[in-house]
Amino acid sequence: VQLLASGGGSLQAGGPLRLSCAASGYIYSNICMGWFRQAPGGEREAVADLYTGDGSTDYADSVKGRFTISQDNAKNTLYLQMNSLKPEDTAMYYCAAALYVGRSVCRATLPPVRFSRWGQGTQVTVSS
Repeated sequence: VQLLASGGGSLQAGGPLRLSCAASGYIYSNICMGWFRQAPGGEREAVADLYTGDGSTDYADSVKGRFTISQDNAKNTLYLQMNSLKPEDTAMYYCAAALYVGRSVCRATLPPVRFSRWGQGTQVTVSS
């Protein structure tokens, strides 16, 4: 599977933005999909995870209540709806797939090393 992330941009704090991650190639079923972000000089951190088998989701505490991860199976696309954006949300955002991870461990605590497929990243810049 190949992943292509898009939708990043620059905006002022408080605004919304939706990121997309289109999957192509062999489409796996029942896998863990995740959004990560990495700010300059920082480590890559998990934002949200979704298990494609049943749509169950999990979020990092920093984005709970503001971000929503979802999937459109017909379009083979993963989304990240981001609302009430803050300057600290500024980062490069990546989508990723963990092919051999079960539902019970598909959570925002799953480290990046468990994800074997990555999109190229899309930049989100939030100004105050």
